[in-house]
Amino acid sequence: MDLTRRVQTEVITESRAVFVTRTYIHLFLAIVTFTLIEVFLFQWGLAQPNASAMMSVSWLLVLGAFMIVGWFASRTAYSAESLSSQYIGLAVYVVAQAIIFVPLLYIADRVAPGVISRAAQVTLLGAAGLTLIAFHTRKDFSFLRAFLKWGGICALLLIVASILFGASLGTWFSVGMIAFAGAAILYDTSNVIHHFPEDRYVGAALQLFASVALMFWYVLQFFMAGGDE
Repeated sequence: MDLTRRVQTEVITESRAVFVTRTYIHLFLAIVTFTLIEVFLFQWGLAQPNASAMMSVSWLLVLGAFMIVGWFASRTAYSAESLSSQYIGLAVYVVAQAIIFVPLLYIADRVAPGVISRAAQVTLLGAAGLTLIAFHTRKDFSFLRAFLKWGGICALLLIVASILFGASLGTWFSVGMIAFAGAAILYDTSNVIHHFPEDRYVGAALQLFASVALMFWYVLQFFMAGGDE
């Protein structure tokens, strides 16, 4: 009986290791794809007209469209049984993120050359550090779910209010959102280690990519505001 239980445990551990490896391979590919899309848009002169077009309409419309696409992609990648549907969800989400990042990256490139690469480095180092913490401690960070849920709602309400009333949220909001994104990375990594279904590695990669992208967005805004001085 003990031998049977031990064999079953080893099989589960090995299968989980395969799942984790697949998840992070897809996360890496998602980040590379996002980067290549941005490089293509900037190198071929498409960033400026795209940024101008997006900034000429209400940002609430852009935010709303992005949230709908993000929800659909996340839902598809997480719940779809077919692997092809999961890939479609991940691809749609990466492209949507790349598009909505264009105005911010365009402004950053014009007003603070070099800040994009610094923000990317800090984001990757921060995400890697948080990932190592989760894997080293093996702690279950499921308790962060309530914080992320209500924190996300509060952050969204503040963003909508700032758009409607033309108010600036300031540097401290960026700091808070960086911390929020860090908590999301811990939560997502914990789910990958302990809870995520092993046939949903594409969906797991999407969730991790969303958290990393969120951190990058606000690290970049923090640096643009002069927070790195």
